[in-house]
Amino acid sequence: MSEKITIAVVDDHPLMRNGIVSTLSEAGFDVVATGGSADDAIRIADEHQPRMMLLDLSMPGGGLDAAKVICAIHPAMKVMILTVSEREDDVIAAMSTGVCGYILKGISGGDLVATLKAVNHGETYITPNLAARLISKSHTAISRSTSKSADVQLTVREEQILLEVKAGHTNKEIARKLALSEKTVKHYMTSVLQKLRARNRVEAAMTDLPKRD
Repeated sequence: MSEKITIAVVDDHPLMRNGIVSTLSEAGFDVVATGGSADDAIRIADEHQPRMMLLDLSMPGGGLDAAKVICAIHPAMKVMILTVSEREDDVIAAMSTGVCGYILKGISGGDLVATLKAVNHGETYITPNLAARLISKSHTAISRSTSKSADVQLTVREEQILLEVKAGHTNKEIARKLALSEKTVKHYMTSVLQKLRARNRVEAAMTDLPKRD
């Protein structure tokens, strides 16, 4: 039997928080702590050190401020933002803190569980319509300049996988489409992130690749 994934849920709305806790507990997650503020989130991260944390964006003290502190002190912890905000600057600000996901509160319980499991296995998640909107804007704040990518040399396979990432596909979907193992896709993505000096797949997806000769 696989070990349960430990997670903490921090949201200042008790009804929302309790609903999330119930959903995750039924799905087999080990909810080790809950809270309602940024201070709670930082304390829980230090005391309980869960594998994952789900933070409300607009809770007292600020979800982004809490995420920034937690990601800096506990870099292995998988922190995700859960919010109603679809503002592009909120998404960009959140991803710049080092979080692994930006999830809208309209998500279903089943999709939330699936998303958290994917993030636990190394995925970075942004609600698809937000990701598509960001990727389509090549001149946003986290866009990589053409000059910065001009000397980057990706292999044909790496470019192929990056194009799939730009289309919003997960590692599992890319593996299925290209007849590769998911582990192999992750290996290529690690190489792509290193070459592009990107912190996550969203930044990688927003990089303009140099044309091949």
